[in-house]
Amino acid sequence: MENSNLIRSTPKDVFLHLFNILTFYLSVIGFITLFIQYINAVFPDALNYYLTGIGDSVRVSSSIVLIAVPAYLLTAWLLSKDLALEPLKRDLKLRKWLVYFTLFVSAVTIIIDLITFVYNFLSGEITTRFFLKILVVLLIAVAVFGYYMWDLKRKELTSHIPKILSIILSVVMLVSVAAGFFIIGTPATQRNRRFDEQRVQNLQMLQDQVINQWTQKGVLPAQISLLNDTISGFVAPTDPKTKAAYEYRVVDQNAFEICANFETVNDSSQPLMQGQYYDTYNQNWNHKAEHTCFSRKIDPELYKPKAPTVNVQ
Repeated sequence: MENSNLIRSTPKDVFLHLFNILTFYLSVIGFITLFIQYINAVFPDALNYYLTGIGDSVRVSSSIVLIAVPAYLLTAWLLSKDLALEPLKRDLKLRKWLVYFTLFVSAVTIIIDLITFVYNFLSGEITTRFFLKILVVLLIAVAVFGYYMWDLKRKELTSHIPKILSIILSVVMLVSVAAGFFIIGTPATQRNRRFDEQRVQNLQMLQDQVINQWTQKGVLPAQISLLNDTISGFVAPTDPKTKAAYEYRVVDQNAFEICANFETVNDSSQPLMQGQYYDTYNQNWNHKAEHTCFSRKIDPELYKPKAPTVNVQ
């Protein structure tokens, strides 16, 4: 009679094993996503004009790693403690199914990763960016496969290897998340950057309204408050942080400036910032962490004012 028939899974066993494997998968996905986004940031793709998504992905994956890894280590410790008291639980069908399923997923990931590498190599598309991504997935998949294969075959339950690996995993987790502060900035920097993104969006809205008034009336509004329209419901936006009105002034008949106070640097020459503030007019919204004004000159041939309406009595 097999050992698995001598002892049955309890609700506690089912909970711990399922929770352990779930947090493990979340941890692996979080690490892979985090490292891939770091690679995207350090080795940007010239064809990708929406790199601000990197910051969002890093925040999400960092959150997953910071929560899932400790939860996985905790449940792994509880399971290890339980197995030490009842060694026969190593032969539980639930445990073996989960372990073999994890081995299967790891093996498939390794095969697909290698196939992708060979295909792109034969296509002549091997770049540092691509190679590092393949390497990240391969190393993590091999590490997972190797650990669970060792855990499946080991006989002794007093090995110090799981404890050592737990310490290493904790250090890797902290270093990986901390690396994001140097690559995409601290949480405070990210918050300031989002404020600046909102400021640029507000300036774009103001610019659109100024151009609209130019085409409708043939003159630029003298002040920003004249852009308010009770019929359309447009209200001139203000600074999202200070609530102060944006600076606006007319330079000449068809030229104007709009200004704002920024807290971070946005420079299209910097990989992380490339295309960060893209808009339909493809205007230059580059700025430093200071008071910045953007000069706009309306082309009368491109934006022709409409003829005044004549009231017929």
